[in-house]
Amino acid sequence: MRGAGGTSGGLGQFFIGLIMLCGGFFLLLNAITVSSSFGLGSRLYGFSALGASYGVTSGMVMIPFMLGIGIIFYNGKNILGWLLTIGSITALIFGVIASIRFSFRAMSAFDLITILILAIGGLGLFLRSLKTLDSADIE
Repeated sequence: MRGAGGTSGGLGQFFIGLIMLCGGFFLLLNAITVSSSFGLGSRLYGFSALGASYGVTSGMVMIPFMLGIGIIFYNGKNILGWLLTIGSITALIFGVIASIRFSFRAMSAFDLITILILAIGGLGLFLRSLKTLDSADIE
């Protein structure tokens, strides 16, 4: 009988490693807090010109979006309308992603070590089960 992935590796190691891997990464991702400062008045992008610093807010990005939508509704084949609309949506998506902040919740060193052992140990067992076992490895 073949093992995990068609190799001679063990099915037990495969499932134990998979369970440990999933449990460890679940606990790790569950310990991360995600927050955002995104809003229509928040600064998405900044640039400096002529000795001054300027910021582009997410509300300013909506102006070319609305203009592009108006042009598309007037003439759906107009390239400028499509460029304005797609460019504005792209800028908004990048702005939202750039404004996301990740932080760990407070946890003890024991909690973190347990999570890392589950995640990385499970990954090691999972990958080891996909490796072909030689007769020297069985002993």
